[in-house]
Amino acid sequence: MRKIFVTGIGTDIGKTVVSAIIVEALKADYWKPVQSGTYYTTDSEKVKLWLSNSKSVIHPEAYSLKEHKSPHEAAETEGINIDLDKINLPQIENTLVIEGAGGVMVPLNKKDFVIDLIKKFDAETIIVIQNYLGSINHSLLTIDALKQRGIKILGLVFNGPPHDPSKEIILNYSKLPFISWISKEQEIDKNVILKYAKEFENI
Repeated sequence: MRKIFVTGIGTDIGKTVVSAIIVEALKADYWKPVQSGTYYTTDSEKVKLWLSNSKSVIHPEAYSLKEHKSPHEAAETEGINIDLDKINLPQIENTLVIEGAGGVMVPLNKKDFVIDLIKKFDAETIIVIQNYLGSINHSLLTIDALKQRGIKILGLVFNGPPHDPSKEIILNYSKLPFISWISKEQEIDKNVILKYAKEFENI
């Protein structure tokens, strides 16, 4: 089973959209191991709405937390301890796209972070980057943290309005492959996901 972990340089920067695009491109399965904010909706529900193919399977979360907070805090509110030993990969033969919660150093409990989950799964990683003041710093710190732990990075996906100066310095520093730039879309739907899926078929 091939495992592709989609992470980002922060929260709300387009990981779910990118995950859906990769799932569609590869006809892969999708899994969000830790989901917070289920009072409102879940990323699994969004991905399911956006997919056009009938092969992909959406797997249930290992931890589903109601509060829209960092996973460790949302879990504490409900009297839950997120235990990495209890987060196990679905047993499938298809490629699995795994979406993380926020960035790589988001805490899951008092000692484990999202990056520890990536390491546990021995997954290839795609980093989603969105341009904002400070995003270069956040991007390079994320890249270095993954490299220091020996985690394979497939490449970088930039999301939102293009900003070539930021893109150039991040690519020059990291020496990582540029996969795609996802433009700012007015609305995400199946057609948008299909449009970009062609760019991800050979990752």
